[in-house]
Amino acid sequence: MSTNDDLIDRLKIDDSARESSEAGRPWLIMLFVLVFAATAIAAYVFWYLPSRALEVSLVSPVMIETGERAPVASVLDASGFVVARRQATVAAEVTGKLTEVQVEEGMRVEAGQVLARLDDATERARLELSRARLASAERTVREIQVRLNDAERTQDRVNQLRQRELVSQADLDQADTTVNSLSAQLDSARQQVQVARREVELQQQLLDELTVRAPFAGVVIARAAQVGEMVSPISAGGGFTRTGIATIVDMGSLEIEVDVNESFIDRVSPGQDVVAILDAYPDWNIPAEVTTVVPAADRQKATVRVRVGFIALDPRILPDMGIRVRFLEEREPSAGNSVQARAELPALPAHALIEQNGRDFIFIVENNVVERRAVRLGGTRDDLTLIVAGLSANERVVAQASDLDLAEGDRVRIKD
Repeated sequence: MSTNDDLIDRLKIDDSARESSEAGRPWLIMLFVLVFAATAIAAYVFWYLPSRALEVSLVSPVMIETGERAPVASVLDASGFVVARRQATVAAEVTGKLTEVQVEEGMRVEAGQVLARLDDATERARLELSRARLASAERTVREIQVRLNDAERTQDRVNQLRQRELVSQADLDQADTTVNSLSAQLDSARQQVQVARREVELQQQLLDELTVRAPFAGVVIARAAQVGEMVSPISAGGGFTRTGIATIVDMGSLEIEVDVNESFIDRVSPGQDVVAILDAYPDWNIPAEVTTVVPAADRQKATVRVRVGFIALDPRILPDMGIRVRFLEEREPSAGNSVQARAELPALPAHALIEQNGRDFIFIVENNVVERRAVRLGGTRDDLTLIVAGLSANERVVAQASDLDLAEGDRVRIKD
């Protein structure tokens, strides 16, 4: 009986073991799921994604000789503005009311050209009065001259009669006195004529001051006053009186003013070659040279002013334009004074370029990953666009980039 009981006990399930087995089973399931997911992700990355990557063709840049000298390294970069050495805000020499303005913005004027006229009615009346006084003085001179001529003839006759003792000495003295008196009156009248002439010249000058003329040849960049306004050489009338009529700039005197940090001023010297780039035309390299290093520093900004002159002026260069300048190191002469090496620039077909928001981009491919890069364009040669900056000769560029939807960091497959 005991033997059967032992056998029955052996057939019973151990609840503790079963609970332990059931408790460990979820962890095994979770581990299996994680291994399976990692395997699936790896398979997706290494097999499925490359098959989904965009297939692109590449183009290598073509090096083209530009016909210009090879670029020289820059020793210093700075920013400044285009300024005019000759610029004037023209005003009237006297206070008056404008009756005529003959200029507009953008008009080219010559030296001495009439710009405006002021009300001259009063000055013209005074000039006419002065001329009348001059004419009266001249008539007085002629009248006294006639009287003097008659007195001199009388003096000659009395003198002859006195020699013949036909008249008294008193008659001769009277004739002499008359001649002397008229001579003195004639001298005084002639002086009055000179005074009257000076007065006419003065009134003419005052009248001319009411006509405003250009002091030099240039271009009108601003018109500050209108017909009917009061103008004055000084501020008056509580701010309601204009002090200027127009601003003229001599476009032939344009140059660049740059403030250079005094720590780097030793890199700048007169006559040094400079490349200037206008903010308005970032692809235009303008040759220039240092004309003057102003021998004074600004203690507030710790800068020294440098003036840079353009080698050749261009109508696109305007006053007050922002400009960047690159001060170049001294170019070493080539061996045997031969022609210096010509610069070569990479060039790409137009379909490899993308324009967005006024800027140009290309897509560089390295290790099957796309890099979006900004470039600066130059001219065109044989249906190719020169790349001034942003591309080197050994880099590969996505062709037909304008037709593809690419972004920075995208993986691509290269067509054979």
